[in-house]
Amino acid sequence: MPVRPAPSDRFPGFAHPATYEGGPAFTREPRDALFLLAVGNFVAQNTHYESAEERDGRYARLVGELAVADPGWTAGLLRWLRGEGNMRTASLVGASVYVRARLAAGATDGPPNRSVIDSVLQRADEPGELLAYWITTYGRNVPQPVKRGVADAVRRLYSSRSLLKYDTASHAFRFGDVLNLVHASPDPAKPWQGALFRYALDRRHRPETAVPPATDAVLTAHRALMEVPVDERRALVTGPGGSERLATAGMTWEALAGWLRGPLDAPVWEAVIPAMGPMALLRNLRNFDSAKISAEAAASVAARISDADEVARSRQFPLRYLAARRNAPKRRWAAALEEALGHSLAHVPALPGRTLILVDRSDSMWWDTVSARSKLTRAAAAAVFGSALALRAEQADLVEFGWTSKEVPFTPGEPVLDVQKRFHRLGGTYTAKAVREHYRDHDRVLIVTDEQAAPGFRPGGPTEPVPPEVSVYTWNLAGYRPAHAPTGPHRHTFGGLTDAAFRMIPLIESGRHARWPWMTEPDGPGDGAGPAG
Repeated sequence: MPVRPAPSDRFPGFAHPATYEGGPAFTREPRDALFLLAVGNFVAQNTHYESAEERDGRYARLVGELAVADPGWTAGLLRWLRGEGNMRTASLVGASVYVRARLAAGATDGPPNRSVIDSVLQRADEPGELLAYWITTYGRNVPQPVKRGVADAVRRLYSSRSLLKYDTASHAFRFGDVLNLVHASPDPAKPWQGALFRYALDRRHRPETAVPPATDAVLTAHRALMEVPVDERRALVTGPGGSERLATAGMTWEALAGWLRGPLDAPVWEAVIPAMGPMALLRNLRNFDSAKISAEAAASVAARISDADEVARSRQFPLRYLAARRNAPKRRWAAALEEALGHSLAHVPALPGRTLILVDRSDSMWWDTVSARSKLTRAAAAAVFGSALALRAEQADLVEFGWTSKEVPFTPGEPVLDVQKRFHRLGGTYTAKAVREHYRDHDRVLIVTDEQAAPGFRPGGPTEPVPPEVSVYTWNLAGYRPAHAPTGPHRHTFGGLTDAAFRMIPLIESGRHARWPWMTEPDGPGDGAGPAG
């Protein structure tokens, strides 16, 4: 896709860089820049202003520099990014870049390289993904810290069920490939793991003679299912005890169609639904409707996807539920998805006093989606987050802005998605004008935007109309390099699609030191006071 030139000094008489739209901009401190880019960037994703190559290159440069200059902070970011931030690829790439940079620099301070690699591997296919990235990017000479960190993760993550789910031909690195490369020894606390490792190696290198350990109930049950004649399989699944049989054998819904050698109709879906995770259910709502599953089965799906505990365990972005709500063909899923979206926004703070919330609805917010695989624009994301903040606040003025600006009406307690439907597309990004028109001695200002403000306002940026002692929080959804306003004691910038950083607003306002989301202690001397502030 076409990418606009990088910003330059296009604002007459202004000494700072410019936004991509030509407005005045401000240079971020490296930690702020990396944090915003990390949480706002899906690896290999083009955006309107930057190509995927430019964004990924900027991400790698920042990680490499800070891995040497501030290893503790960078290791914390990467660990948080994969955990609470739930950003898989960015954390795996970042950990690889971190270790590469520190080895090249001969750095020995900070967290061990091995522990950083281990910390970002949280799913059983990720050791193979990280090794595949390393070899593709840096060559087949994998250093010992990487091998040892991967081996630590393998001992944590490899099990019978993870082998059945992730050790498939679609993965570039099979479990056996990983074990061959890192020579992981079994966990002494898992006496069954040695036999599992041997079976994984046999599956990879001698599949025709590989036999699962007789002591492994899941693998032997799976083997028994695979040996059932094809013409008897459907009856086995849809008959009495079919659901339990599939669950015992670790049969995933992805593998079921291939095993049956036929489509999944309603009785088959109903047999496998009890063993499916909440996100698998979410992805298959259209398939359930196409197969015409029963009302009873649909009710169980709706109950699972809207369960507060299930939503918390799935650790999905709120926009997953918004996307599912837009794409689900039947209205019977609407209430459950809206309830799930509400649960996913549980960390949005109930802000006291009066809050001005400004939501960017300019053209640049519509040009890019939140990820390469999503159809949701950043405009939709901004409207959802802004609406959620307004609904939770004690007293809020919710405003959409672009060329013009106006208040968005809402009633406390109504669904987020009802409020989100009242937003419009409003052209250019006149942030400062919106702030001037709507700031009326509020206790705080929140701006949900991509920060690509248009020219035509004073060099102080859009926060200039707000008194310096009043906090302004910019929630950046894009992670672009130029900032639309300077930082300061009461000027904070967060970013991305996860709501975790929302928790920092009450923390900052309680009078304690601002912290990065992964920190349990305030930054030390010379380390700054947290994100952009």
